[in-house]
Amino acid sequence: MPNAASSSRLALVAGLLVILAWGLNFPLQKALLAAMGPGGFLCLRFTLMPLLVIGLLLYQHGLRWPRVSRQDAWALARLGLLGQGLHLMLSSFGVHWSTPFSSSVLLACGPIFTLLILRAYGLERLRRAQCVGIALAVGGALLFMSDKLLAANWRAGGGDLVLLVAAALFSYYTVAAKPLIERHGAVLVMCYASLAATPPVLLYAVPAALQTDWAGVTPGLWLGALWAVVGIGFGSWLAWGWVNAQRGVARTAPLIYLMPPIAGLAAWAAGGEQFGAAKLAGAALTLAGVAWAQFAPQASATRQAADAQTPVLD
Repeated sequence: MPNAASSSRLALVAGLLVILAWGLNFPLQKALLAAMGPGGFLCLRFTLMPLLVIGLLLYQHGLRWPRVSRQDAWALARLGLLGQGLHLMLSSFGVHWSTPFSSSVLLACGPIFTLLILRAYGLERLRRAQCVGIALAVGGALLFMSDKLLAANWRAGGGDLVLLVAAALFSYYTVAAKPLIERHGAVLVMCYASLAATPPVLLYAVPAALQTDWAGVTPGLWLGALWAVVGIGFGSWLAWGWVNAQRGVARTAPLIYLMPPIAGLAAWAAGGEQFGAAKLAGAALTLAGVAWAQFAPQASATRQAADAQTPVLD
């Protein structure tokens, strides 16, 4: 049996591999969206994901899936519709319109929205250090997007704004899922919410997918799509949950800030994405502000909710 130290090292290596996979996924997702369109990719994802989820439920529980109360069933339906379905739809369109590096930075702003949602619900009050971090992140995000806004690049600028809305929706998922996870466990909540999100997303995605030129999708992109759905959208989240269980959320959360540099380097190497001084400074200021707000001294409930924030990736 491995001792605690070796288990922690193994979990750290696994966490770094997951972050590497998530960072590399941004340029891959950009290529998939260019080939399939957001509707086509969403149709593919929400056709395969329920099969994976049902397989996991059958493996864990057989045909006797855990029952939930009517109140929790409605809560899971809302969670799936907003925190998974609408979030993934908006993030797909945002990545399609924006760039891989911008997507990785703006989706990493989730902890800011988590803190603001907790404050809006009256669950926590923001401390001075957190307010400073939020102000830095907002200023950094404006600087980060300034090149697109000043150049009147409304498609890419609009994509950035859509990504911020997507990050806010996942923050809602983080906060709203917490009591459900305490009652039913993280895996069951993820599975039921995913199944609840599937019908409305497919209602939109299937007609769009019928207009997709599937014959133009290369074999390499088909393999990439399979990896994006099965490896990233499903497998990496199970691995990330194991890493959090081994290392603790507070020790694992800082690894998230390695993801934007990985995504930026991958986007530069794969697609030639360029970064000016203002963009790099804005990204650094944004991530520093998010980190300051997330890890500043705060009440334990706020820290747990903010530390648990990680971006959902297709």
